[in-house]
Amino acid sequence: MNEVEISLEGVEDLPWIEALRGFALLALDALGKSDWDLSILFCDDAFIRGLNRQYRDKDEPTDVLSFEQGDRYRDPEGVERLLAGDIVISLGGLERNVAEFGVGADEELKRLVVHGILHLSGMDHADNDPAQPMLRAQEELLATLPAARIL
Repeated sequence: MNEVEISLEGVEDLPWIEALRGFALLALDALGKSDWDLSILFCDDAFIRGLNRQYRDKDEPTDVLSFEQGDRYRDPEGVERLLAGDIVISLGGLERNVAEFGVGADEELKRLVVHGILHLSGMDHADNDPAQPMLRAQEELLATLPAARIL
């Protein structure tokens, strides 16, 4: 069974957190992941800008960052689990993407979550060209997941 922890930094309580957790779990299942632990942190632009500056030498806010851990451990029941890592999503970045790409907030939120999970799965992309294999995989996965709204 996969586990997704969600937390907030610099943003108000989000009423859709449980629906988002359910979506992330569906995405993990669709990718064939099992016994994964990951966290998703929702934050403001100031927080993600600090992370982007510290870890990527880019002094600007971004939409999503992923921090892969990849550590294996045994839980109290003796099940081997993977501490996959952390996904950080800026709500400001989400809003900018919605305006720039002309998509709904619900669709873009799902895209950012899947994007982060694919990074934690070891995938990467050289640029944001939709032809990049990771970005094609992202869109293919999104097309297979239920369309139930989160927001």
